[in-house]
Amino acid sequence: MSGSLTLAKRAAVAGRVVLAVGGGYGIAALATILLSLTLPLPRAEAVTAATLASFAVMVGVVVVAFAARSLGRAAAILGGLALALALALRLATGSFPFGFGS
Repeated sequence: MSGSLTLAKRAAVAGRVVLAVGGGYGIAALATILLSLTLPLPRAEAVTAATLASFAVMVGVVVVAFAARSLGRAAAILGGLALALALALRLATGSFPFGFGS
């Protein structure tokens, strides 16, 4: 059975799926919040534009999750991106997103 996938390879793919779905949702949410607050448009238009952009962000996260050489590298990239978005949101609003921190 040289053509079958080993348990380790299956687990790596499952980990990437979980990372893509969970990380994609979180990063898309952070990007949507940040864009909604910083786009120089009326509020309704800024929220609509940010929500539309979030679909592209989600696709980008899925691509990164599966294009990285290892699961750890993908997690580090997406974690760094989430941290950067959270810090940018902190600078834009003066508080951390989702009630974290002071």
